[in-house]
Order: sequence, then C-alpha cells, then structure tokens
Amino acid sequence: MALFIKSKKNKKWIIKVLDHGIKKTIAWIIDDRNAVTFIRLYDKVKHIHDCIFYTDDWNVFSSTLPKDRHVIGKYHTTMIERNNSNTRHHLGRMTRRTKIVSKTAEMLDITMKIWCNITQQEVFSSF
Repeated sequence: MALFIKSKKNKKWIIKVLDHGIKKTIAWIIDDRNAVTFIRLYDKVKHIHDCIFYTDDWNVFSSTLPKDRHVIGKYHTTMIERNNSNTRHHLGRMTRRTKIVSKTAEMLDITMKIWCNITQQEVFSSF
C-alpha cells in the first residue's frame, strides 16, 4: 500500500504480513518498495517456521522467501488487498488521492499500531 510522507514526491510503502488463519496483521514495515525493506520485514517473521507465504509475483519475494514455503498467485492475496482497503477506509491519512499526508514514517507506524490495537487487540495481548 503506497502513501506519502510530507509530499507526494516522497512515496513510501506499507508492506504487511497477515496471518491467513486469524486474518490479522502480524507485522509491517514502512519504507521504500525495495529488497532491503522486504528483507527487514522478513527478519521480523522468519522465526515462524510452520507457515506458507502467499505473495504476488514481485521478484524480491521469490529471492528472499524459502522456496518450499512460498506460493505465488492472486488467489491467496485477496485477503491482503481487503486488509489494505480496510486500512484506507478507517485511516484517512492512508486513503488514495488525499490531502492528508504524514510528517514522518514514525507517525505512520504509530498510526498502524493504534489501528491494529483497536481492530485486533488479541495480537497485542502477548507483548
């Protein structure tokens, strides 16, 4: 999901990891859409071994994720698209074509934490 920091020239992405079973966001990263950013996100979840990663066909996913647990295709990515849509719906600063922009990536991260805490409190109960 793309968004802007300070101006529309400074485009950042929220790349999320969702648990397919409970349909909840378990990790995210806000930065440029590149391999370094995705590797930072993968480092947050690589300790989870009993899972399968469903992604679209971005080559960074294929080069980073374990091949035996990675499935490429649109069929299983509809949940992440729905989650992105709900994020945009509930948080005005993340809607498309908006005048609302954030001052920092840190504020966007805090906004995501608050939104996830409100909508899926069970994710934060173990922290």
